[in-house]
Amino acid sequence: MSGSADRLPRLLALVPYLMSHPGAQVGEVAAVFGLSEKQLIDDLQLVWMCGLPGHTPGDLIDVSWDGGEIVIDNADTIARPLRLGIDEASALLVALRMLAATPELAEVPGDALPRVTAKLERAAGEGAATVSSQVAVDVDAAPDALPRVREALTGKRRLSLRYYVPGRDEVTPREVDPTRIVVVDGRAYLEGWCYRAEAMRLFRLDRMLGVDVLDVPADPPEEAEPIDVTQGVFRPSPTDELVELELSAAGRWVAEYYPCEEVTELGEGRLRVALRARDEDWILKLALRLGDTGRVVSPPAMAETVRREAERALALYAHRS
Repeated sequence: MSGSADRLPRLLALVPYLMSHPGAQVGEVAAVFGLSEKQLIDDLQLVWMCGLPGHTPGDLIDVSWDGGEIVIDNADTIARPLRLGIDEASALLVALRMLAATPELAEVPGDALPRVTAKLERAAGEGAATVSSQVAVDVDAAPDALPRVREALTGKRRLSLRYYVPGRDEVTPREVDPTRIVVVDGRAYLEGWCYRAEAMRLFRLDRMLGVDVLDVPADPPEEAEPIDVTQGVFRPSPTDELVELELSAAGRWVAEYYPCEEVTELGEGRLRVALRARDEDWILKLALRLGDTGRVVSPPAMAETVRREAERALALYAHRS
């Protein structure tokens, strides 16, 4: 039997459903909500005691199920489906887009996932555009990356990649002996031996600008061990400097994109986050990329470095204009 934590959201969904499906049968509704008929009737008995303050017969929801047909009345005040806030809609859209990028679903027939995503984007309106700009990688990822990687894995062939590294904002050539595809936090990665790094590496498929299967057998060295991704892909070192940023609503994507040690809501969609910086250059590029949607709060020396670099960039822009 489900607990109270599951029951409240179910009841809030049950009343609008019954109002929009007059004449619904007990068995049908139970199946829709994944309940037994007894569980559904228990819920209906609780609904019968709910309503507006005052608790007189005229304030309470009227519901009956005689003969198996559910009849509900006096529930107009809560009959409307719950509306999603921008944060809730954003979280759903991020999850749906990650799900759509999962290799296991890439070849599944049907358009249910795109239809749900499109419907939510329409409902979210301008908020959907904000979410899209927040989570998209600003590169022209190769549309054939996944089939090319699978081809190399099946044929045990080496891959030639043009790979975008956001931390350095550069595109690097790589030759990789592929070992497997892994999905971490909803994103698909190629794991393989990288001859540039001379080590095992993970490469996000949506950061591959070009993928070619070489006529060279994949032959990773004996020391090529699988990477442990149980704790995530990027695990900052405790010795990395802790940096605090304040983010506007348009800069909230940082909390989704990078592992943060602390995330604090500041109201009006703003956040304060604390994360570990790999190096000064990395945090500097992140801060400049954020522009007026975020600022470094601490450490003070880092905030001052960002301020000076931003002023220098603006001066160069003004001079060229």
